[in-house]
Amino acid sequence: MGEPVHQVPEHLSAPTGRLVALRPVEPLPPAAGEPGSAPYGAVGQSSLQGIFPPIADYAFLSDCENTCLVAPTGAIEWLCLPRPHDPSVFGTLLDRSGGSLRLAPADTAVPANRRYVPGTMVLATTWQTRTGWLAIRDFMAIGAWHRTSDRSALHRRTPGDFDADHVLIRTATCLHGTVDVVLDCEPSFDYGRIDARWDYAGAAYGQVVTTNPDFIPLTVAGDLRLGIEGRALRARHRLVEGESCYVALSWSDRPPPADMDEVRTSLAETERFWRGWVDGGRFPDHPWREQLQRSAITLKGLTYASTGALLAAPTTSLPEHPGGHRNWDYRYTWVRDAAFTLWALHALSFDAEADDFLAFLGDVIEPEGSADGEPPVERLLQVLYGVDGTSALPEGELDHLSGYGGSQPVRIGNAAYSQKQFDILGAIVDCVYQHTRSRDSLSERAWKIVVQAVDTAVRSWRQPDHSIWEIRGEPRQFTFSKVMCWVAADRGARLAALRGETARANQWWDAALEIHADICEHGVDAKGRFTQSYGSDELDGSLLLLPLVRFLPPQDERLRATVLGIAEELSDRGFVRRYRTETTDDGLDEPEATFTVCSFWLVSALVEIGELDWARKLCERLLGSASALGLYGEELDPGTGRHLGNFPQALTHLALVNAVLHVIEAERQDNDEPMGPTSSPTWWAAAGRDERAGRKPV
Repeated sequence: MGEPVHQVPEHLSAPTGRLVALRPVEPLPPAAGEPGSAPYGAVGQSSLQGIFPPIADYAFLSDCENTCLVAPTGAIEWLCLPRPHDPSVFGTLLDRSGGSLRLAPADTAVPANRRYVPGTMVLATTWQTRTGWLAIRDFMAIGAWHRTSDRSALHRRTPGDFDADHVLIRTATCLHGTVDVVLDCEPSFDYGRIDARWDYAGAAYGQVVTTNPDFIPLTVAGDLRLGIEGRALRARHRLVEGESCYVALSWSDRPPPADMDEVRTSLAETERFWRGWVDGGRFPDHPWREQLQRSAITLKGLTYASTGALLAAPTTSLPEHPGGHRNWDYRYTWVRDAAFTLWALHALSFDAEADDFLAFLGDVIEPEGSADGEPPVERLLQVLYGVDGTSALPEGELDHLSGYGGSQPVRIGNAAYSQKQFDILGAIVDCVYQHTRSRDSLSERAWKIVVQAVDTAVRSWRQPDHSIWEIRGEPRQFTFSKVMCWVAADRGARLAALRGETARANQWWDAALEIHADICEHGVDAKGRFTQSYGSDELDGSLLLLPLVRFLPPQDERLRATVLGIAEELSDRGFVRRYRTETTDDGLDEPEATFTVCSFWLVSALVEIGELDWARKLCERLLGSASALGLYGEELDPGTGRHLGNFPQALTHLALVNAVLHVIEAERQDNDEPMGPTSSPTWWAAAGRDERAGRKPV
C-alpha cells in the first residue's frame, strides 16, 4: 500500500468542496530580466487560469444602472463607475491586482451555498466555518423615488416609482456559534492604474471616503471599525449567534445607510422592487418557470433605466477561447441584441422596457442641430451605442492587465460600432412591429425609426456587410442580413398599411417580394439548404432564425433541410457553433466553443418544424448547463460544460426565454391546453392582417 495522498481544495474559490490529489509544486519562473526570463504574457498562462474562478461561478448584481460581479470567495471583482462602460473600480476579474471588495469569514474561502433570494437580485451566501455558520446578503439598493426638490441629471426617461440608490450593501449575520468576519476593500481606479487614497469622514472609524481628485468619490460606511492601510480598507470583527454587521459602498451624494435598521429597510425596498417587477410578467405554471424568471430578471438587470438602453453584457474581454484573442468589450447596447431582448420580454408581457428602448433609439437618431443655423443633420442608426447614447466607441487595448486567465488582449471600446450590419434594420423594425401589436398604437417617434430603417434596408440590401457575427474579415453577401432586410420591408409594409399609407406600404411590399425572391434564388445550395452567404456551401447558426421570423412556412423543405443540416453539421454533442471557423474568414485564426444562443435557437427552430421531442430533450440539456445561479455566458465548451465569453450574456438569456416558451406552448397544444397568447389589441385585430410569408398586408 502506497503512502496516503494529501488532499487540497481544487480551487480556493470553487463553489463546492471537491478535492484533488496534491501535485508537486512547480518551480517559479525566473524574474523578469534574469536568465531564462520571458515577457509576462509568454509564461504562466495555464497557472494564471488556475487562479481565476470559473466564469460561471460569478454572481451578477444590478440596480438597473450599475452592475457588478461577485466571486464565490465573497469578493466583488468587477464594478465600473459611474456608467457600465466606464473604467473599473474593482477589476480583479481581469487582473488579480485590479482591486476588489471582500466581506467573508476570515478562515474560509469556499461557501456552503449560494443562491438568489427568489424573485429578486439579492444574493444569499451561506458559509460554514470551524466555529460557526454565517449568512451574507449582497444587493445593489433600489428604493422609492427620492428626488422631491430637484431633477436627476441622468434620467432621460419618464421617472417611475423606484430609482437606483447608487449604493452596494453587504450584510453578515451569524447563524450559529461564532464567526470572525473580515473586510478587505481595495479599489483601484482606471482599470487598476490608480490606487485609491482614503481619509476618514468623521472623528470615529465608521466612515471613510476616497480623495482621488480625478475619479468618482467613493464612500465606505458601516458598523465595523475601518482601518486604512495604503489603498486598502480593512476590518475584522467577531460575530456571535444572532449578531449582524454591514458595510455599504456608495458613489452618490446621498448619505449611505446610517445603521442596521436603515439597511434592513433598504433590503426590503430592493426586494419589493424586484418582486413587483416579476409579478407584472406572465409566466406559465410549469417546472421551467424558475429558469424563465431568472432569465427575465437578468435581462431587466442589464437595462440602463436612465436612458432605456440595454447592455449586451456587463463585462469586457472574458475570453471566448481561453488564452486566445477572441476577447471583446460588450458593455454597450447593440441595437440588434436589444431588439431581440424585447421580443423575449414581450413574450412574458413586459412592455415598458420596449417603450424606453424605442425612446432611446429616438434620442440617438434625433437630427443634430447646427451652430451656424443650417438645417439639422439626420443621424443614421448604427450597430451599437454607449448606454448614454455615445456613438463613437473606438477600440483600444489595456496592455497592463493580465486578462482573465492570461487571455490577452484586454479590449475597451468596440470597433464594430462603425461596421455595416444590415441585419439590425430588420431587428428594430420587427421590434416596433411586435410592440405595436401589444400596445395598439404606433407613436410618431417610433414611426420615424421604422421609416429610416426600412428605407435604409431597401437601399442597401444588395451590398455586402459584416452581418450578425461582426466578422473582422472582408464583408460578404450574408444571407441572414438579406433575410433581415426582408423582415424590415415586410414588417414596415404592414405598419404602413395600418397607418393608411397605401403608397408607401405598396412600395415596401414590392421591395420585400424582390428581396425574398433574390434570397431564394441565390442563398440556397444544391442540397436545398440556405447558406451562410451567396455562392457558399457553408451553413450558419443565424439561419436558425428563418422559421422564427416567418421567412417561409415551417413545412417548407428548404427550411427543414437548413435546420436539420445545422443540427448535424454545426453541432458538437448537441451544442451548436455559429459557423466553422476553419472555413469562415472572421479575421481571427483560432477556434471557438459552441455559441449558446444558437443552441437555444435550434430548440425553437426544431419546435417550428415539428420536432418537439428532440427540441424538449435539447432544451433540458441546455437548462442543465446553466451556472449554479441560473446564468449563462456567451459560449459553452461542449466537452467540459465550461462557460466562456462575457457574462452574463443578454442574447443567451433572451434565446432561452423564446426556446422555453416554444416548447411549453407546443406541449400544451399537443394536450389541447394552450397557454394562450396575449390577447390581440382591438385596433390590430380589426386590421385583420395575415402574417404568413407572401401575404400582402393591403
